[in-house]
Amino acid sequence: MAKNRIQNMRTRSSRVRRSLKARAGGRPRLSVFRSSKNIYAQIIDDVTGRTVASASTLDKSLRGKSSGADQKAAGEVGKLIAERGKKAGVGTVIFDRGGYLFHGRVKALADAAREGGLQF
Repeated sequence: MAKNRIQNMRTRSSRVRRSLKARAGGRPRLSVFRSSKNIYAQIIDDVTGRTVASASTLDKSLRGKSSGADQKAAGEVGKLIAERGKKAGVGTVIFDRGGYLFHGRVKALADAAREGGLQF
């Protein structure tokens, strides 16, 4: 039986997350979720199971700047998550792209987070 699109995404996501946990070394995870209209990022501490920082295009500081579904908006979210992560005391993370390709909005977010001071 053929898998549908959602099952394929979950399979890719679990494959990526499984390889990340093998080489995480206790570092928090920068997780990215991309919808058709917005992009979300979270820094998650898997040891304690809590979210350290989060940012998205739905934040009040970013809401009116751009559409939310373009690379410019993803770059703004990357800068914001780096700022909030630094404020929370996180300097190094491991990047969890989920089931998405490292291209376009996901890459723009990662590059902006690196420029903001996060290391991964």
